[in-house]
Amino acid sequence: MKKFLVAISFLTISVLLNGCLVFHKVSYTVQPNGAKGGTATLYFEDIKSDAIGNKEFEEDKNALFEYMLSSDEFISEMKKEGKKIKSRELYVDNNKLFGKIVFSYDKISEVEGMQYQDGFYFLTIPPTDSVISTNGVVVPSKDHKRIMWDKSIKELKFEMLSDAPKAGLRELAPFYTKE
Repeated sequence: MKKFLVAISFLTISVLLNGCLVFHKVSYTVQPNGAKGGTATLYFEDIKSDAIGNKEFEEDKNALFEYMLSSDEFISEMKKEGKKIKSRELYVDNNKLFGKIVFSYDKISEVEGMQYQDGFYFLTIPPTDSVISTNGVVVPSKDHKRIMWDKSIKELKFEMLSDAPKAGLRELAPFYTKE
């Protein structure tokens, strides 16, 4: 969960539970309005649970389907973090569960700690994080990686892998029913 700050935002409640929601990869599209506000869209691919017991698995399903997807409480919690949820959805494709969340923000730093300085947007991540793609430039160093975008870029995009796939993950797609 700590690997991506967005995972903290989107999956905060699951950390508090015995099980944990995990995903294969996450994609971001951030449309900033200078160093101030903007909109971010996140896609989560292949959401699963690493819960071992049935009780924890039920808690993960409730956290995802009832709390994150449907509750006003989740909207309120994200607002406290500076993320004003515009839409959230889950969908199944090829028997995999996907998620999409769109939120607006007032400060670029509310989007996973991104920064704006001297005409550049940047995101600093651990050196072990796997950046699959970006329309920015990845600058690696011993202590971190930094993705950088010139201020002229209107959509900041990047896609990252989650941790290596783990054995024993439980599928959530069969339990999702669109209301």
